Amino acid sequence: MKIGVIVGSLRKESFSRKIAENLAKLLPAGFEAEFIDIGNLPLYNEEYDDNNPPEYTAFRNKIKGLEAVLIVTPEYNRSYPAALKNALDIGSRPYGQNLWSGKPTLLVSQSIGAIGGFGANQHLRQVLAFLNMPVLLQPEVYIGNSSSLFDANGKLTNQDTAGFLQTIIDSFIDFIKKHKA
Repeated sequence: MKIGVIVGSLRKESFSRKIAENLAKLLPAGFEAEFIDIGNLPLYNEEYDDNNPPEYTAFRNKIKGLEAVLIVTPEYNRSYPAALKNALDIGSRPYGQNLWSGKPTLLVSQSIGAIGGFGANQHLRQVLAFLNMPVLLQPEVYIGNSSSLFDANGKLTNQDTAGFLQTIIDSFIDFIKKHKA
């Protein structure tokens, strides 16, 4: 079962990417993570609906092949990054052709501050609800102080966080199975 991993931060060494990579390693047999790049997507423009840029076509084809979605995002100014919103818009347009619809989703937000991207998480939930993306409700995932969680190689060093990430993945896999049943 293919799970698309979308990282809201475009920075190669972002904490969101490191969290996503650590989560992907925890997927059990039978589940495959596919990281989907969103940094190359031109800004959504309705004029493209009749003549898609090749980046849109490739991106949409990847979304079509997914069984579920894992989104890991930082918080920017109490919300989520524009690149992530752009990707969600491209996958849901033109109107009536929402490729996200029905895909079970795990939403993880993080920040270097203590509240773990709460604002980004809550704003994003509103958009995901409109896109008909069932989101794992519990446990909610806000990872704070993310800059202190990794070694120089991106390996998670905090064992409490490692245990929490395993709990998250286990819950997400159960959610996917129930939703697909």
